[in-house]
Amino acid sequence: MATSLAAQLAQIAANSRTSFNAKALKASHSKSLIWEPRVAAGQTFAEIYQLCYEGFEELCHLDARFAHFGTTLFSEQSQEADRTQMTAEENGALDKRVDSFLHLVGSRLRLMPAIKAIEWLIRRFRIHEFNTASLINTFLPYHTIPAFVTLLSILPANIPLAYVFLNPYIKSLTPPPRAAIVQQATNRPEFLSAISQYTLESCRAKQDYPGLVSFWGGVMAEAVNGMLDKMRSGRRSVQLENDHALLQQIGPALSEAMVMKDVPGIQIASYMVVAILAAKGSLNDVALSAFMDQLVHGWTVDTYRPGLVCLCILAQHRSAKQISSRVAKALIKVQDLVPSLVEIGREHRLDKLASGLTLALIDRISRKGDLRSLPVVNALLLSNLLREKQIKVAYKALLLAAHKIGDEVDEDGRIRKEIGSSLVSLLHAEGDAGNAMRSALEEIEFNVEELELKLGAAIRPKLAIEQNPEDAPDVTATRTADKQPNLDLIFHDLSKLEPSTASCLSNKSGSLFNDLCTVFLSAAADDSNLGRFDSTPALSRPLAPSNSFYFSFYMRVWCGPFPTLAKVAALERVKSRLKEGDCVGKDFQAIVPYCAVALSDPAKKVRRAAADLVAVLGSLLKDAQTQSRQPWGSNDLYGETTAFSVLDHDALRSLVHSVLIPCLEESVLHEEQVIAALASALESSKNASGKDAEKRRFPRATRLSIFQFLCWHATETPLLTVKLRLLRSLNQIRSISGTSRTDLLLPLVRWWAALLPEEATELAARESLEEALVDQAVVETVIANHAAGLETFLQLISDPKMALRPKLVQAIFGRVTKMWQSMKSETKASTARSMFNLAQSPLSSEQGFIVTEAVELLRNVELTTDILLHFLDSLQEEFRLATEKPANKRRRVSATEQSRSVALQSSPELKAALNKTTFVLELVQEANPANHPELLPILFSTLSDLHHLSTLLGSELGYLQNLVLSSLLAMIPAYKDNKDLTIDASVGHGDILAACIQKSSSPAVINSALLLVASLARTAPDVVLQSVMPIFTYMGSSVLKQADDYSAHVVNQTIKEVIPPLIDTFRKKGRNVVASTKALLASFVTAYEHIPSHRKQDLFISLVQNLGPEDFLFAVLAMFVDRYGATDNMISFTTQMMSSFSVGTQLQTLIRLLDLISDIFKPKPALSSVLLGGDGAGDQDAQQVASKQLNLLPHLLGNRRLKREITQLAEVDDMESGKVRDLYAALLESILSLASTVKTRKTLYSRCGDALSNLLNLLSIAEFIKSVEALLDRSNVGLRQRVLRALELRVDSESTTDPKSRDALLAFLPQLTAVIRESDDMDYKHTAVTCVDKISEKYGKKDLDAVAAAAATIAGDDCLGQPSQSLRVMALLCLASLVDVLQDGIVPVLPSAIPRALAYLEQSLNDEEPDAELHNAAYAFVAALAQHIPYMISGTYLDRLLACSNASAAAELDDESNTSRLHCLQFLAKLVDPKVLYNALDKNWASAASHGFSAVTEYLQILGMALDKHSKPVVAKNVSSLSSIFLNALDLRRMTVSGQLTISPSDVEAIEAKISEDALKMIYKLNDATFRPIFSKLMEWAWTGLPKSDAAGRILRLFAVYGFLHAFFDNLKSIVTSYASYIIESAAKVLSSANIRDANEKKLWKIVLRTLARCFEHDQDGFWQAPAHFGAVAPVLVEQFLHAAAVDATEDLVPAVVELAAAADSQEHHKELNGALLKHLRNGQAAVRLAAVRCQQALADRLGEEWLQALPEMLPYISELQDDDDEVVERENRRWIVAIEEKLGESLDSMLQ
Repeated sequence: MATSLAAQLAQIAANSRTSFNAKALKASHSKSLIWEPRVAAGQTFAEIYQLCYEGFEELCHLDARFAHFGTTLFSEQSQEADRTQMTAEENGALDKRVDSFLHLVGSRLRLMPAIKAIEWLIRRFRIHEFNTASLINTFLPYHTIPAFVTLLSILPANIPLAYVFLNPYIKSLTPPPRAAIVQQATNRPEFLSAISQYTLESCRAKQDYPGLVSFWGGVMAEAVNGMLDKMRSGRRSVQLENDHALLQQIGPALSEAMVMKDVPGIQIASYMVVAILAAKGSLNDVALSAFMDQLVHGWTVDTYRPGLVCLCILAQHRSAKQISSRVAKALIKVQDLVPSLVEIGREHRLDKLASGLTLALIDRISRKGDLRSLPVVNALLLSNLLREKQIKVAYKALLLAAHKIGDEVDEDGRIRKEIGSSLVSLLHAEGDAGNAMRSALEEIEFNVEELELKLGAAIRPKLAIEQNPEDAPDVTATRTADKQPNLDLIFHDLSKLEPSTASCLSNKSGSLFNDLCTVFLSAAADDSNLGRFDSTPALSRPLAPSNSFYFSFYMRVWCGPFPTLAKVAALERVKSRLKEGDCVGKDFQAIVPYCAVALSDPAKKVRRAAADLVAVLGSLLKDAQTQSRQPWGSNDLYGETTAFSVLDHDALRSLVHSVLIPCLEESVLHEEQVIAALASALESSKNASGKDAEKRRFPRATRLSIFQFLCWHATETPLLTVKLRLLRSLNQIRSISGTSRTDLLLPLVRWWAALLPEEATELAARESLEEALVDQAVVETVIANHAAGLETFLQLISDPKMALRPKLVQAIFGRVTKMWQSMKSETKASTARSMFNLAQSPLSSEQGFIVTEAVELLRNVELTTDILLHFLDSLQEEFRLATEKPANKRRRVSATEQSRSVALQSSPELKAALNKTTFVLELVQEANPANHPELLPILFSTLSDLHHLSTLLGSELGYLQNLVLSSLLAMIPAYKDNKDLTIDASVGHGDILAACIQKSSSPAVINSALLLVASLARTAPDVVLQSVMPIFTYMGSSVLKQADDYSAHVVNQTIKEVIPPLIDTFRKKGRNVVASTKALLASFVTAYEHIPSHRKQDLFISLVQNLGPEDFLFAVLAMFVDRYGATDNMISFTTQMMSSFSVGTQLQTLIRLLDLISDIFKPKPALSSVLLGGDGAGDQDAQQVASKQLNLLPHLLGNRRLKREITQLAEVDDMESGKVRDLYAALLESILSLASTVKTRKTLYSRCGDALSNLLNLLSIAEFIKSVEALLDRSNVGLRQRVLRALELRVDSESTTDPKSRDALLAFLPQLTAVIRESDDMDYKHTAVTCVDKISEKYGKKDLDAVAAAAATIAGDDCLGQPSQSLRVMALLCLASLVDVLQDGIVPVLPSAIPRALAYLEQSLNDEEPDAELHNAAYAFVAALAQHIPYMISGTYLDRLLACSNASAAAELDDESNTSRLHCLQFLAKLVDPKVLYNALDKNWASAASHGFSAVTEYLQILGMALDKHSKPVVAKNVSSLSSIFLNALDLRRMTVSGQLTISPSDVEAIEAKISEDALKMIYKLNDATFRPIFSKLMEWAWTGLPKSDAAGRILRLFAVYGFLHAFFDNLKSIVTSYASYIIESAAKVLSSANIRDANEKKLWKIVLRTLARCFEHDQDGFWQAPAHFGAVAPVLVEQFLHAAAVDATEDLVPAVVELAAAADSQEHHKELNGALLKHLRNGQAAVRLAAVRCQQALADRLGEEWLQALPEMLPYISELQDDDDEVVERENRRWIVAIEEKLGESLDSMLQ
């Protein structure tokens, strides 16, 4: 048993690297990276050093940094070093040197010298034991190479803990996979830390290399990703702790890696890791912001792009807020920041970064006044990087910054001006960004106009377009009082200034204008201050009519870049001054152009003020009586200039009164109107017509005078804005009376071009204009073919000074390009020569862009043949000079010496010649050489010269030759199509091409030359035929049998180069190419058995490809099967060969193979007898031959690869797939035809069935649907119709969820549309429309464009306009379906479809026999419109439709027709615009009434539905139309009785009941204030609407009205009792004057009583208790008992009296009523007495004791009636007595005694 001391010694021995065991020492010495252990064990250190030092020396040659290790690790003394004998300090120093060497050598571990050097360190210094970690880290990036496995084999048993995962691989001596390394890094933080530390140390020492960085970045990224997944937790607190721990672990390494500016690779790798950490980790904003700061702190030019991507990701996972100032400062320094962000934004979301950056930059501007940030802010807002909400926030922040900036930040106001300009330009932006910013401007809460004045810019000019001037906010109240003392001081100082005489539009105005303008802007917001400013002596207001200063000051203001308020004030000042008396009779024509400029201002307020000013000028011109006065400003408006351009009085009046004033209203609405008006007035008026045109047609002299006047002002004015806006009109005028705009405006061009860049930029900036816009407007003054203008252009672009104005030069070139098409041929030629010379001229580097522009111009314009010919001719001299032999010495030289002398001769000239040649040939190629076939001879000459030059230079000039060849190739088709073009065969073009093919090594040149030869062989065979020789005489059994590669190459090249021209020759001679090449094919087929197996497939594929697979593949297959039979081997070979070609070729081959088989059964076989040897003599032989072929056919069709390729091709859906579908259809037809031919031969027929089955399985259902398109191209209309019918049935059975079927059907719609459009067969069109209908109904919503196109065709003349009734019906039904599909998308076709549908509807009703189908189809279409787009049914359409509906209702059609009509009308009633509907109904009443009861009933039904549908406000808005409708309706009875209408009385009753019902629906939705005037009008219309002479008509009208009133009071009850006041008088008159013997008056009498009864019955407010109301009605009612003899009073009169008594609940009224009734009891007529008794009975029964209070007055009368002469009266009297007794409960006998 071991003692404790022994155990300790054993442990020490195990950990010790020193051993006295010889065997152990030998084993340790044998550890080697290079040699086997047994070899290494016998090596001495001297031998090892000698071999390894060689590797070290090679490393030193590769990298000098290794050299200093030669004095330490690789010195001679190192051979004696023994680490076991070194002290700890010495070992530490050695470790540092070893680590340094390993870091440096890591990049070269794949090189043997590096392995040798490391071998020395292992053998001598035992670094695999003492420096294990460093050695493993050095080799770990190369863990897949064999050297790493060798390293594993020599590692000690106890490796560092971080690398223990390598133990399994050490034992098995296999390389560890990457997944194992990543897993270790994920699970063992110490391992990840070790490789990170090693990598960072290498980077610090600048010893890194891409492999190490890539390895670290990949492992780090995957490890972090794995750790994030592993640490994920559902508990927030745990997750935060995990994230914090992970950051502590990897954060320091990432932080250091991100700032290693000298190692871009490790920075990018760290960005990747940080991005993963941000995306998957739950980092807070502090951590993310810290990473962002660290990232920008360390990035460089090489890493900023990936850094931006990382920033985007970090910002996207951070809260939406402003980024830090450090990040913003770093980002603003990035060149092309915004374009880079836009590009990155295509792949990553970066809206938060862009938003945060924008807010940070705006904050930077407001705090520090940093204007460098402003362009970036503008670009970000317009870059579509931000979302709408973010754009709004940013724009509001910019507005707020502008509002907050004070003098402490912006002393000179420059910052505020720049911000103002930016705000304006941003507000004018188009698209979603512009809309968002304009929306943001509307949402702000502070005063924008005050901000405008502060910034000196019109922030929202476009906003004024959208709001009325009256709606503009009043800014006068926003001015603070603290500015008044300053203004007072300023005005006091201004009052001391002397009046100025110089115009503000002259150069002498100096700083006075600026000073005054500053004061004016400050005073503009307040009228009082503005008045004080206007009266300042410096403005010379009193002298305004004669002095230019006053008006010119304001003119310059309103044309300048000033706020809207200031411009308006300036215009108002001038207008006010012109209205004063001293301006009358003056000529202010100089102000007119500036008024036109103001009328085109973006701000609506300015345009309105300008319009007012123009009106004042117009009034001054009306008052002017003479034209001899000198115009205002003619002497000094623009200073000392040329003579003032004066308009005569007539021309001035024409300009103002005929041009400007007529367009003032439109100009106020839109800024472009005045520009269009000026241009229209100045243009020729030859085509004008109409009265207005005659008035505005000016004489040519007038137009020229105005034209010169405006051009003069545009030239002389110093304001660019004025120039620019005037030029917008003037540049639309080419010339007037021979005077072009260039003649007048060329001085302007020269002036603008003569400005220095700084001057031009300053002028544009001063007026807030883009210099590029000015450049563009100025150069557009030059017109095509104007010699002086073009000469000026050429002088300018040739002027070296113009290099400083690149944008202007670019504009000139752009203008020349734009004018090119309008130039004459001579002008084009001269311009092209100038541009060509400019492009070839050696200009300075500053002018280099001019050469580029000249080159681009020549490339972009259409060069004529003459121009190109001139360019090519110029090359001949270049070739001659370049190849000319030096003439200084005459001596014999060899060809080599001569070519060398030429190559060395004048290389600059030669280079220039080659550059010129390249440019010219590129121009020719880009000019579409097919349009310039005349260049062919000179191009061949050029090709010959290039070939000669290449020989001399020793360079083949392949690019130039290919340019020539490609151009020539493009020209050949022109020679083929145009017989007038010929190619001279005697020149030797074929020899030139042969030389190119023979001597060129460029594949492109060879291919182009071969293509050209082939093309020439087809077009001009005589040119190349002599160069083509037969090459197949020796190939039969010799070359084809050879197995070597060279023979195979010879065969392939021969096939490739010779066969195509040979086939073309056969075709040229009109011979059958397949039959002509039978011997050739037979030789190859026969040699099949002898050809090496590995060459067979490639050889025959190459053969077929060069023969033309479309023509020859079927022949090769047929000959193979005929010779060898359909064996398994042959089936496999032929199937593989077929699969090598495209799907289209395979299908075409199968078609031709079927044709060949069909040819066998013909009486006289043609091609089959040649290829297959059958002569057709015996049917049995023919069947055997055909059987061989048909045995192969099913296998070819059943090829899985063919099916897969067809499916893949079908998914692409391009032209190729369309061709395949056509071939598929043809193949289907061929198989069916062949099957019909061999139907009597069962075996062959069965084979055809197998082939057909496989064919149908080739395509999916969707593709089968698409394939029918090919069959529609056949001439047989019947066949095409059957195809469409089949398609129709197929559509019915298809599922709506199958996307492929859906796509195929929708793609088929255009072809169906073409059928409808082009076919003359009505049945064919009908079937096509049916297909469109079904396809659109099922799938139409998936492709609205295709359906819209179909709708346009169906609604056009080719379908709906055809005479076929059935086609019209189908078209209308289809359009109805399309409306449901397209909805708003069908609007473009409705202007033609709706009138036709209505016309057909009318036609269907006007015929002797109504066409129910057409009728129903038209209604179906209109119903669909009403349901989906009711706004398209306008009043006119609706009038016609309602008229048709009336006729339809009266036509007594079938139930289906009536249902379709009512269905349509119901949709109209519910969905059409109420106003349109009610107006149409109002207009249509007469039509409906004229068509009788059915039409009127339907009319009222629709009206009722509309009233039910529409809301109260809608009904109230249309009450006028509705009241008119009801008045007309209530007059129906009168119209009928008078004979104007034919409606039965019973129908009239029913109609009036419906009228009342609809009227009540309207009344329910009206309030009292709205309805009461209508009710009053109704009663007035009923009583006084007809003349007194028409008494019968009035009675009938009153009857209808009271019928309505009866329903009115009966339904609305007590709510409308007060309306009885309108009918009291009318009712009393009717009752008083009624002639009961007249039937109509009797009816009226009855309805009045009923109406009154209903009114009495529902009185709950005591209306009839009022004496005035009761007294007006009661006597009249009681008086009606006198008519009892003629009418039954108990029916209507008694109920009315009873209800009145109940309503008038007072003793006085009852007493009065009772007294009047009692009087009737003594009337001499028994009927009257009887009626009175019965009335008393009813009153007693209804009112009871309340009425019987008057019994004492009644008793005498009752007593008298007991003995009445009339038995009926007596009997009724007894009943009365009984009723009284029952009510009172006592007998009346005692009272009646």
